Amino acid sequence: MSGASGRLDGVLARYQEIEERLADPEVLADHRALTELGREQSRLRPVVEISHRLDAARQAEAEARELLERESDPEMIEMIKEELKGQRETMERLETELPVLLLPPDPNDDRPVIVEIRSGTGGDEAALFAADLFRMYQRYAALRRWPVEVLDSGITEGGGFNRVTFEVDAPGAYSRLKFESGVHRVQRVPATEAQGRIHTSTASVAVLPEPDELEVVIRDEDIEIDVYRSTGHGGQSVNTTDSAVRITHRPTGLVVTCQDEKSQLKNKNKAMKELAARLYDRMQREQQDAISAERRSMIGSGDRSEKIRTYNFKENRISDERLDGPIYRLEALMAGELDLVIDPLIVVQQARLLAGDADGR
Repeated sequence: MSGASGRLDGVLARYQEIEERLADPEVLADHRALTELGREQSRLRPVVEISHRLDAARQAEAEARELLERESDPEMIEMIKEELKGQRETMERLETELPVLLLPPDPNDDRPVIVEIRSGTGGDEAALFAADLFRMYQRYAALRRWPVEVLDSGITEGGGFNRVTFEVDAPGAYSRLKFESGVHRVQRVPATEAQGRIHTSTASVAVLPEPDELEVVIRDEDIEIDVYRSTGHGGQSVNTTDSAVRITHRPTGLVVTCQDEKSQLKNKNKAMKELAARLYDRMQREQQDAISAERRSMIGSGDRSEKIRTYNFKENRISDERLDGPIYRLEALMAGELDLVIDPLIVVQQARLLAGDADGR
């Protein structure tokens, strides 16, 4: 408890410091500093608000106790006892919520994301499954009113995706979609299967937090840009112009492509946005050695080779490797109700972090 109390004092002091800095003309003139401080203030505000509400509840409870000691009227005593009960229930609830809010934050949680889905083992069925996952994320984003924009895609003859990369341009998207990184496995009877046999296919998902413009600097001399004619199912106007863009980042060897727009400039801008996210992700991974193995286990390594979830269509079952038991609501999940899995994963993450805190780690 003393550790949590110390962190709370630190948060309150830091919040006060941020408020003072945000009134500083020099900070107001510095876009990057203003953005970073504003983001940190937003992250700390719920802690400050609950702390103030908890202080108010404690004060009200103490005042009610004093009144009870002096009161002799039976009717007033009952009223004060009800007030005491209400304030104590409020205190208990806030005292439960506060430690969760004091957990070490993921610095990327409030960022938009770029998501890449690639078909894995299973041929055409894997490509169709990749398309199903894309539609699931589209529907989830629509439920949350998050805008989705496709950056690049490779459509197969059967109407699936061998790859699709898209942006979810909404603050906080990473805090929920980060749990999706890894290998997704499907067990179902393909439409082309005449004998009704269940096939197993896979698709990989990578969720990349988007950096701010000033966090990743890409120098012109470090990139090579190629333009070429778009291919696939983009339509005649796309496929007959040199609008597709391929960008190679020489220092790292990273290559990104975009061909979904008719405009070469739009494709270049989208590709640069994806390249920045991949470079930021690379920077984060290089720093992972400083992160404890236990923390990495909260959401997994994010490696696409790590299987995280199985979708069994025959049994309407979702089995997530990080949860204790299956969830028999696959149809709802595919319709966009992804919180069926994400909410329990957040609870598991918080419980493990709290247990680690209690052990002094």
